[in-house]
Amino acid sequence: MTPKHHRSMVEVFAVASGKGGTGKTTSTLALGMALADDYDVTVVDADTGMANLLFHADLADVETTLHDVLAGGTPVEDAVYERFGMQVVPCGTSLAGFRDADPTRLRDVVARLAADTDVILLDSAAALGSRAAVLPIVLADRVVVVLQPTIPSLSDGLKVQEYATTYDTGVAGTVFNRVRDDEAIDAIAEKAARYFEGPTLATVPESDAARAARRAGEPLLAYAPDSPAADAFREAAAGIDVAAGDSGAVADRFRSAVVPEEP
Repeated sequence: MTPKHHRSMVEVFAVASGKGGTGKTTSTLALGMALADDYDVTVVDADTGMANLLFHADLADVETTLHDVLAGGTPVEDAVYERFGMQVVPCGTSLAGFRDADPTRLRDVVARLAADTDVILLDSAAALGSRAAVLPIVLADRVVVVLQPTIPSLSDGLKVQEYATTYDTGVAGTVFNRVRDDEAIDAIAEKAARYFEGPTLATVPESDAARAARRAGEPLLAYAPDSPAADAFREAAAGIDVAAGDSGAVADRFRSAVVPEEP
């Protein structure tokens, strides 16, 4: 990995699953904290309809969120908070905020953030039922697909990959999360290797520590840094080779990105 504070590069990853319940937000923050050992990392809650990252990152009481930025008139810098060694942009949870937010402004948000960070992680919506939900996958350079070791979860993850490849977004790899049965994961991982373009980055065991971290309002790697699940997420982060990219060119690409049609 490159030294931290290396400003001449930036890559954007969408963390997506295609369904709820996989631990996608836990995964996003865990990957972010692990990557932050070597890179300047910015995490954005891009799930504008069902945001919950703020509850995982001790940001439940902040006044300004991504909803305010997407509504217009609020600079993204006002919604950036230093937490756990990362810059975090939480999204609000009110219906009014969701109604007033223009998801297409996410292009400008990511373009602005690209000037001041090495890695951007977009915590994407669980389902792919709207343009706002698909947009983070379209904007990203690559996607990390978070799965559970079940056939339905693989199917949902393949839908994420289909959207990604349709819009020339690469696949950084898959993370199997909340794994309870080692034999089941062996069979499923073999199928995933056949159908997914990226490698299996890690297998993360089901963890009481992850649930306790959520209740405490902290990322897993802050709450239980020595847990087996935390170690697995560090393994996943180590398997992501962050590509160098000119921040100005990346910003221009985001500002001109084509907004997808409704799925």
